[in-house]
Amino acid sequence: MSDARIRHVAPATTRVGWIGAGVMGAAMSARLLKAGYAMTMHTRTKAKAIALLTEGVQWVDSPRLVADRSDVVFTMVGLPQDVRDVYFGDVGVLKGARAGSIIVDMTTTSPELAREIHGAAKAQDVSAMDAPVSGGDIGARQGTLSLMIGGDRESADTLMPLFEILGKTIVYQGGAGSGQHTKLCNQIVIAGTMIGVCESLLYGYKAGLDLETMLHSIKSGAAACWTLEQLAPRILQRNFEPGFFVEHFLKDMGLALEEARRMRLVLPGLALVHQLYLSVLAHGYGRCGTQALMLALEDLSHVNVTPESRPS
Repeated sequence: MSDARIRHVAPATTRVGWIGAGVMGAAMSARLLKAGYAMTMHTRTKAKAIALLTEGVQWVDSPRLVADRSDVVFTMVGLPQDVRDVYFGDVGVLKGARAGSIIVDMTTTSPELAREIHGAAKAQDVSAMDAPVSGGDIGARQGTLSLMIGGDRESADTLMPLFEILGKTIVYQGGAGSGQHTKLCNQIVIAGTMIGVCESLLYGYKAGLDLETMLHSIKSGAAACWTLEQLAPRILQRNFEPGFFVEHFLKDMGLALEEARRMRLVLPGLALVHQLYLSVLAHGYGRCGTQALMLALEDLSHVNVTPESRPS
């Protein structure tokens, strides 16, 4: 790093850039803004940033301009191709990033792409981090996300005051791409957990149990988990609004399966859940939350746990 590298971050001295204002990005950037950081933002659709603009965020029309006006740039977009465009495009982050600045991709993407960004940034005397998160929309709003950090340890330590605004569990995993590998481990667990929660509800329904009473018993025992606590009640309420989109979860599972093939690993459980989520997508529920897996499983058994409503 050059002598201009960032050694300390604080609201009075650090200019933050943010790219992406989806379900997660909007809530996360709002927390940094509320903490007093001046922020420059770019979103593919400006309308998504309107609420933040009214709070003082400055919007610009390219990722390059965000990087040019920021000491630290966060990106939280959708797909790996979006990440590539944001960083390597003609008006991308790397066209505007200044020597000594830090760029942090919080999108779940491929470890290989994270390493590629890191290498290109290093050549410009810029530090690049991969820092995907877990915890959904609730964690993003409450600042209780789990952050999985890959990249240079010194930069990770420098950014800790910002990370602590966004999350509660912040763990440095290792070099570039390590954060992404860790997030894929997380998604493999979520895939298996989600099918277990949904099948439990189906079984309980057919057994004639009161499902809320059943959940009260099992969510505090050995089966306790975030999915059971947070998403099972949404299923019973027929609330399939996204904390995390089905189509994005499919992307994550696909990345994990791709990495598994590269490592010559056999992950049959993940492959099965991936296929079931393809069914959810085929039914038109790609923009629903991941709990919409229940809809595909209900169709397989010709059962509606709460038949009075389905998402339109």
